[in-house]
This record gives sequence, C-alpha cells and structure tokens, in this order.
Amino acid sequence: MTLPHSPAQPRLALPRPHERMDDTDAYLLAEHGAQALMTTAAARRDSAHGNVVSYSRKVFIPLTQLCRDVCHYCTFAQAPRHIAAPYLPLQQVLRIARAGAAAGCREALFTLGDKPEARYQVAREALDHMGHATTLDYLAEAARAVYEETGLLPHLNPGLLDAASLAALRPVSVSQGIMLESSAERLCARGGPHFGSPDKLPAARLETIRLAGTAQVPFTTGLLIGIGETRTERIHALLALRALHEQHGHIQEIIVQNFRPKAGTLMAGTPAPSLEEHLWTIAAARLVFGAEMNIQAPPNLQPGALAALVDAGINDWGGVSPVTPDHVNPEAPWPHLDALAQATRAAGKELTERLALYPAYARDGQRWLDAGLRTAVLRAVDSDGFARTDAWTPGAQQLPPARDLQLVSAAPAAGRTAIDGILHRAQAGHTLTEAEIVRLFRAHGSEFSAVCAAADALRRQVNGDVVSFVVNRNINYTNICGYRCQFCAFAKGKGSEDLRGKPYDLPLAEIRQRVREAWDRGATEVCMQGGIHPAYTGATYLEICKAVKAEAPEMHLHAFSPLEVWQGAATLGLPLAEYLARLKDAGLSTLPGTAAEILDDEVRQVICHDKLDTAQWLQVMRTAHGLGLRSTATIMFGHVERLEHWARHLLRLRALQAQTGGFTEFVPLPFVHMESPIYRKGRARRGPSFRESVLMHAVARLALHPLIPNIQASWVKLGAEGVKACLNAGVNDMGGTLMNETISRSAGAAHGQEMTAGDMEALLHSMGRTPRQRTTSYGAPDAGAMARARQQRAPLPPVRIDFPAGQGLARATLVAACTP
Repeated sequence: MTLPHSPAQPRLALPRPHERMDDTDAYLLAEHGAQALMTTAAARRDSAHGNVVSYSRKVFIPLTQLCRDVCHYCTFAQAPRHIAAPYLPLQQVLRIARAGAAAGCREALFTLGDKPEARYQVAREALDHMGHATTLDYLAEAARAVYEETGLLPHLNPGLLDAASLAALRPVSVSQGIMLESSAERLCARGGPHFGSPDKLPAARLETIRLAGTAQVPFTTGLLIGIGETRTERIHALLALRALHEQHGHIQEIIVQNFRPKAGTLMAGTPAPSLEEHLWTIAAARLVFGAEMNIQAPPNLQPGALAALVDAGINDWGGVSPVTPDHVNPEAPWPHLDALAQATRAAGKELTERLALYPAYARDGQRWLDAGLRTAVLRAVDSDGFARTDAWTPGAQQLPPARDLQLVSAAPAAGRTAIDGILHRAQAGHTLTEAEIVRLFRAHGSEFSAVCAAADALRRQVNGDVVSFVVNRNINYTNICGYRCQFCAFAKGKGSEDLRGKPYDLPLAEIRQRVREAWDRGATEVCMQGGIHPAYTGATYLEICKAVKAEAPEMHLHAFSPLEVWQGAATLGLPLAEYLARLKDAGLSTLPGTAAEILDDEVRQVICHDKLDTAQWLQVMRTAHGLGLRSTATIMFGHVERLEHWARHLLRLRALQAQTGGFTEFVPLPFVHMESPIYRKGRARRGPSFRESVLMHAVARLALHPLIPNIQASWVKLGAEGVKACLNAGVNDMGGTLMNETISRSAGAAHGQEMTAGDMEALLHSMGRTPRQRTTSYGAPDAGAMARARQQRAPLPPVRIDFPAGQGLARATLVAACTP
C-alpha cells in the first residue's frame, strides 16, 4: 500500500460534525499525532453519544481453547495436552452461565479457537462423542441452552464463518464478531505474527464480515494494534471495514485493542504499542467512522489511562465480567464495576449498561434479530435500547431505584455540561429541535440531574411551590369497543383480545347515580370516557351530556376523547365543528387529551392502526379549541416507540398550542404493561424505566415552556415516591382524586382507585408543597364543594360492572358488539 498523495506537506482536514471523512483525508491522519486528532474525535463522539460510555455485563465462556491457527502472540489457544478436555462440557457451560445470571450479567460471550477439528484428532473424536459434526454445531447447542436456561443473551466469536454458518448461528445469538486485527497481508508471511494461521488472512476475515452484513447479523470487529502494522495500514483496515458497514449497516462496534506481550509466546519480547499509538488509533477510528459508530477500548488493557481513552473518542468499554476472567488476556484483570463507574465519571462520562446488542440494533429488532430473540431483548431494554437496570415499572408496587431518586434532587455538577445550551434555550421559551429534545431524553447521571433541576426551576418560576389537584370522578360508561388498540387491557371486543373483567354497558340511570354520588362527595368534575361501542352514535354522547347536566347542573363535564368525538360526528354525518358545538350546547365543558398515545403515525400503525391518525387527532383538538372547548394533552409512552417519537409528539403539541392556546395541561401516562395485549404477545417493552418516566415530565416542562404551564403526574401510575420525584422535576399538578379508576387497573396497575382530598393534601404537605384544590380549568372551587370533599374519610366502594350491553346506552347485544 502507498499513500494516495505526497506526504511531504500533509494537510490536516478534520471533518465537521456529521461530515464523512474521505479516504484521502483519512490517510493523511497517519502524519499527525494523537493530540491533533483527539479534540475533534471526542466532539464527534459527544454529538451522538452524549455523556454515556457503555459496557456489557458478561460472562466469558471459552467453549474450546483448541485452534488450528498459531498466532505468535496468543496464549488462549492451547495444545490438547495442556487442557483438561477439548471442549467445555455443556453442564460446565451452564454452570458458568448460571453464575453470571446470578451476578446480574446479561451477555454470554462465547470465545473459541477456529475450526480445531481441522487440526486435532482429539477434537474430532470429542465432537463425535457429543453427537456433533463440527465445533460450530456444538456452539449452536451450547448457546441455545444458555439462552433457554439462564436468559443470558449469547454473543459469539467463532472465527471464520460461511453464509450457512452465519444463518445457523443467528437464531441462537443476538450478535457475532470477528476481529479483523489488520488488513496487512504481509503480517501473514514468514516471520509475521500470523504466519501459519490460515484464518488470519485479511481477505478471508473481511469476507466473513461481508457475509454477516448480508445475513443482517449485528457484528463486532476491530483492530489489534502493535503487532507490526503501520499507521497507514491501520487506516487501510478501518476504511475496508467502513466500506462494508456503509453497504450493510451491520458493524455495531469497532474495538481498538492494544497488543500486550505474553510470556511463552514468540512475541514475548516485542514491545507493546505506546499509549500515544493507542490514542491515535482510537481517534482515527472515530474520525473515519463518524459520530454514531461505537468505538471500544478494553479497560483492563490500559488500566492507568482510562480518562485518556475517553478523551480520544471511545464511547464503550466492551464486555466486563464480575464473574469470569479475560481468558484472552488472563494477566489483565477486569476492573471492578464500581471502580470503572468512578473512573468513567471522573472522565466526565456516565457508565451505562447495554446488552451484547448495542442500542441502535436493539431498537430495530425487526431487522437485526431472529424472531425467537426479539421479545427477550424488548423486555431487557429501556426506550433508548440500553439495558434496563431497575425493577420498577409503572403501576406496580416496587419502589423507584434509590440512585435515581438521589439524582433527581441532586445539585447539578459544577461547571458547564454539554446540554447547558439546550437547557438555556428551553428556559428562555425557545422552540427546541427534535434532536435537542432527544438529547435531553438521553440524559444520564449528572446530566439527568441538570435536566430535572432546570425543569424544576421553571416550575418554581411559573407555579411556585403550589401543587394543584381536582376532586373528580372517573366514569367509564362502557368497556365494549370495536377498535383493536394493541396496548389496551380495558376494552372488550374480540374474544382473543379479552383480558380482565366482563364486558359492560352502563345505563343512563347508573351514570346519573354516579354523578350524584360524585357531587355529594365534593367532586367538581366527572371525567367520562369509554370504549367505542359499535352501536354508539353521536346521539349517545349527547344523551350522556344531558344526563349529567340533568343530575348536577354545576358539574364540570370533562368527557370524550378525540376518537369518540370523531366517531360521534361520523355516525351522524356532521362536520366536526357542528358536532362539537352540539356537544358543548348539551353540557360538554372540556375534552380529555387521550387517544393521543404517540402522535406519530409510524407508531400508531403498530399500536392502534385502525384508530385516528395523528392529523385527525390534532384536527379534533384544533376544532374544539376554536369553539372555546379547552382540553388536556397526553402521551402514553414506554411500549414500542423511540425517543424521536417522544420529541415529535411534544413538538406537535407545542405547535398546536401556539395556534390555539387550548391545552390546559400536559399529562404523561407511562405505559402499564402487565395485562396489555401487545406486551403479552411479546411485542412491547415493559413500560418506561423510572429515569425515563421522570425525564418525560421534566423534558415536557422544558419543551412546552411557556405555552403549556401545567405538567401533571399520574399518581395511579407512579405511586407516591414516583410522584414525589416528579414534583422535583417540573410537575405542579396531581390530576384528579378519581374515585374510580378502571383503565390503568385493567392493565395491571396496583396503586388504588381513589385518593380523597384530605389524603391528597396530606401527601403534598409531607412532600413540602402547598396543596391547592382547583377546578378543571384551574380556577377555585366553591366553598360548598370543598367542604363536602373534606368530609370524606373512606373511598367509595367498588362500582357495579354487571350491566350487560342490552341494558345500557347502546341497546345492543353483547353478541353483536363482539362479532367480527
């Protein structure tokens, strides 16, 4: 290889953020020192990865140390006489895996020599005894057994593979890998470190990597530096890998590993590469591959220089095991994870756990994972694709993780952070970009604290220390629904979708009775929503309005999602504006902002394909606001969507609010997964993590400022400790006392159906806040209603649900409602 230009006067042309470095400029990097590259490399890394440096908690399973290659620096490969058995027995494999699972590991890293049966009779005999034709056959069995018995996700490093082998191993692994090490063929010549190692031919290894891309296998590769190659040859290797990645998109990480001489090898006397060379190669890899690529350096191979590795542009430490040694570098122990976290934090980053599958690939499991592995990965990750490390889920009884609770109220770190500019723009009321909002959602550690603090400062500025709530009652008049929303455990429709409870349809008399009970208990609002009963028409909703107002003329009627409004108008053949005007004349006061879920049609096609689309939801709200009907706004998050969808949702709400000013508040609704059909089918995550739940409230405060002044927390979904955290992250409203909560409980929530006004005030006082009872429109209730609310000492008894469809509003039979 020769440089494609004269190196006499090299011109250093470092790329701007998100620019692709061309090959000519890449070769010029060889003429410059590490320090000339590192600042730009680190900035590029930060633009995509923020303050996160990731790692995978793994166990190392050396399936066999026999290998047909004789690399001159390797102590992993052994002759048969030096090992107890040619292959680890399956029971020993499982013992290692179980120990890893007990220690919180998620990855099983299988490392093995390349095709030992091609060299050793003892390997062929052992495989025959186990009933396998090849080492790769046994690897597939072992990986499947580990996954099925322990839940660890296998990552496989078996050496050269053909297309058939890649296809056979894909169903039992979430990722695979092979180190290119070098693209310099001369290293395979006599006297070179790869002489006598047929599997180290660069062309053969690049072909395996190419085939992995064709098979859509998430793949790990990288360089081993200091084995005799030049800088120019390293650039050549990086460019060869980049060309394959640009063709297939499958290379999930580039490892830059430094050679370490080992006693007993032919290269024992070869000096290790300098730290300068290691840093230069890391920075060069970052500049060649760009911001998004994951660049890794093993922390046990440069234990005294971790901050420098971060400064050079890495964003990952690779697999680190609390259970097993590094069998490839046994002289280099793994750092303790607590020490690694401290060192990472000292370098200005936050150590964050991932799976063997990197986040971008976990987020796109339909493409990158075998169908049999997708559910396991979905249930193991958060909304950004990192490992989900807390047991907390919305609606459940687990306490939030202690560290996250501490970070919510922690003082922001001294000095500037990378997100300061975004926070300042948000606090000034500027509209953030989608990318800026996503960046806030990706905040970890000290950045998470900074987002919470900025949101809470805005809350204090806008709302003071007053936390409001409304005394209300939920009345869900039917759970019969003709739609097939995949997240909903409340609605009853097709028998295969039915989960909890029986189908019901309340008569008007029962609705009136519940309104009267609510009024007598001090409620100023009834919140009314239900399934879209196939026999309901727009006239049904008008009847409901009239019934409520006949029973309690002063009661605020907060009712009918945009889906119900759209359906009602369509069944009567009326324009939206005319139908909404009729509802308003019949007593409708405000609309709940439900049925929004995620305002992005990419997501809606998955979770509610037959429901309103995004434009229709916004059209209903725009029309209602134009008629003087105000509404809330919601988001249901933590199921199948990505952070980009959260950002688009907020921006669409902000844009509509700028036009109409009709939203009174924003209500994040964390997905309650337990009984949700899409979760039970294995196609959704288990709700947002606690950090993400808090961030949704905090980022909403920032992204919607100053247009939507009220951010509400759902005590039903968050519990008392969760609400307390959100009150320190931008929240100023607790929503309603509810009296009866059905929808979240149908999905599996366990936080109760009613919180009396007295209980609400006691809770808020205990949190150091000033409670204020409000009306739906944030006014002051009359004294009589407040007095009645404070007379209540016990929750209402459970409501009746034994109202068959024939007795209810729709006057339809249950058979008709549930027939395709």
